[in-house]
Amino acid sequence: MDWEAKLIWAEAEHERRLASVAGPTEREDFRLAGLAGASWAAGLAALMLGRDDKARDRLLRAADEYDTSWRAAPPVSWGRPIAMIRCRLMAGDHEGARADASAAVEAGALDAPGPIGGYCATLALLVLGRDEEAEVVAARIADEGLEPAAVAHALGALARGDGPGYEAARLAVLRSFEERDAFLEDVGVADTVLVLDALALARDLDLPLLSSPLLPG
Repeated sequence: MDWEAKLIWAEAEHERRLASVAGPTEREDFRLAGLAGASWAAGLAALMLGRDDKARDRLLRAADEYDTSWRAAPPVSWGRPIAMIRCRLMAGDHEGARADASAAVEAGALDAPGPIGGYCATLALLVLGRDEEAEVVAARIADEGLEPAAVAHALGALARGDGPGYEAARLAVLRSFEERDAFLEDVGVADTVLVLDALALARDLDLPLLSSPLLPG
């Protein structure tokens, strides 16, 4: 992957989307989510290039833009707060992640049905340190078929403070990325591993170094 080219593309795509307006058949929240997606792509490309300051800036911008799109979206759009929390965790903004997690809880994520709503609830609960509750929801979404299943297993292990269980699930999540044929915006980064590791580090779990073309460094 030519990460310099990807960063240039993502920055240009962000400018293009920023200047655009929703068409007569396009939902405004989708346009706003596309804008956030371009910032997310730029952030991950910068991260892969070792430009940590730029990566943080673009990921935080993406989180804010996903927030804006969430406010314009239908009430069940749980993918937006998931994206907000994930971007903030990858940027190291734990205070911002807690604010977004609280907003998701207040919006009803804990009662949201299905694996995506449950994923949002589990992430929010883990960020807020409500691990016992998170473990229950993680088990539920594993049964409900969250894909890849290893993500639910990793979330459950984090909630239990189970280091060996987390390490096994973490490797399985990475393998699921390495076996993919396609990535969103063609950004080949195992970003879920980065999100999960941020939660693990907050729990003082030892994390052996992973080596993969889909991870920074």
